Amino acid sequence: MITENMKTPRCRYTRLPNLLEEALSSEPEESTEPENPVWTSTEFHEPVLNGQSNILHLEEIQKLAPHLPLRVTGHPWNLIYYTARDGFSLKTMYRSMSDLASPVLLIIRDTEGQIFGAFSSTAIHVSSCFYGNGETFLFSFTPQLKVFKWTGKNTFFMKGDADSLAIGGGSGKFGLWLDGDLNHGGSQPCETFNNETLSPKEEFLIRDLEVWALS
Repeated sequence: MITENMKTPRCRYTRLPNLLEEALSSEPEESTEPENPVWTSTEFHEPVLNGQSNILHLEEIQKLAPHLPLRVTGHPWNLIYYTARDGFSLKTMYRSMSDLASPVLLIIRDTEGQIFGAFSSTAIHVSSCFYGNGETFLFSFTPQLKVFKWTGKNTFFMKGDADSLAIGGGSGKFGLWLDGDLNHGGSQPCETFNNETLSPKEEFLIRDLEVWALS
C-alpha cells in the first residue's frame, strides 16, 4: 500500500478499500512537456520486438504502436521484465529498470482476460514525488483499443515506492495502481487522463505483467 511518505500537506485523498493509504505529492519531479506528435498511418513502421509477448498479439501491437511519441519511432521493443520469468514483485520490476533511461510500456492482463496498461515517458522508478511528462498515457483493449492522453489538469503522472505504484491521479482516485506484490491492482477515472476504468472492475487481480523498454 502507499506509505506515509507519499502524503501531501496540501490535500487529502480518500483511502481505497484495504489497499491504499492517503497519497499524492503536489510537485512533479520534472517539468511537464507537451505531448510529442504521434505517427500517422503513412509513417508507421511495425516495431521490432526483442522478446516474445505473452499478452499482446501482433494485431494489438499494430494498433498501439502508432499512439507512441514520434521520438521512439523505429526503436525496438525490448522485453526487460515479465512475471512469467521474473516473478511477481514490484521491487524486482524496479530493479529491471535501474540502469534504464528510455521510455517504457507497462502491459497487464488481469485474471478476467482484460488487457490494459500505460506508456511512461521514462523508466519507472521509486520516487518521493510524481514524475513524468505529458507523453505519458493509459490504454486498454475493451476489446477495441482506447487511449487516454494527458488532459493538462494536473501532473500526477507516475509515483511509486516499495509497496505500490500509482499512475495518474486526482480527487483521491488513481488511473492505475499496483501493489508491491504485483498481485492486486485497481483503476478509476482520474483527472490526469480522464480515463475510463481500465479493467472490468475497479479492483483486479494480475495474471500477467510485462515491461518493454523502447530503446
